[in-house]
Amino acid sequence: MSYFSEKTVFDFCPVASFQPVGDGAVILLADSGQIYSCNETTESFLRKVDGVRNLGAIVAALAAEYEVNRETLTADMAELAQELIDEGIITNL
Repeated sequence: MSYFSEKTVFDFCPVASFQPVGDGAVILLADSGQIYSCNETTESFLRKVDGVRNLGAIVAALAAEYEVNRETLTADMAELAQELIDEGIITNL
């Protein structure tokens, strides 16, 4: 598992397009044509990724939505961020 500090800022990769659809969301990678569907947690995280907010701000916003321990949420979101980076969906700035 990778660790990002709470000051790490994430943004979408230039080839990634995030689109809310109905009760969920999809991500399209323009270079490969690959499509990903998002679960509720991933969608909530990605809605907050904007190239400005850092991990701490994203976690704070998510903590307001979900009843979960902040330390656990931070670790889970850092792990999710690494998975999204590995897939070429987001990047850390």
